[in-house]
Amino acid sequence: MDNNTLIDLTRKLYTYNKEAHETYLRCRESGQKGDFFQEVKPFADQVKICCDEWEPLAVDWSLKVKPKNLHPMQIRNTAENIQMVSIRAFFPESSLKRFISHIQSIDFILQRMLEELDEE
Repeated sequence: MDNNTLIDLTRKLYTYNKEAHETYLRCRESGQKGDFFQEVKPFADQVKICCDEWEPLAVDWSLKVKPKNLHPMQIRNTAENIQMVSIRAFFPESSLKRFISHIQSIDFILQRMLEELDEE
């Protein structure tokens, strides 16, 4: 397996997560929802495409390498969570506490993966 592809996709997801966080804070501050067809759908579609490619590679990698404190279920949950926040980011009425918790959880897993991949 090509670790460079996995590293690139992981970094891309990390960037999408950061972008979702910034979008949420901006929408929450303005009180304005994102336009579904102009903003929400294109962003969510980009994240989904990246996740669909990343998740099987990341799960395979975790099964082969068995990194400490990183399990296939966490990877699957991270893929699901980032797709969820990519949509909820555009809705200011989303719970701040829950949204931030998901963002932090996603960040943690992606950072751990990048640390482990860099060590290889």
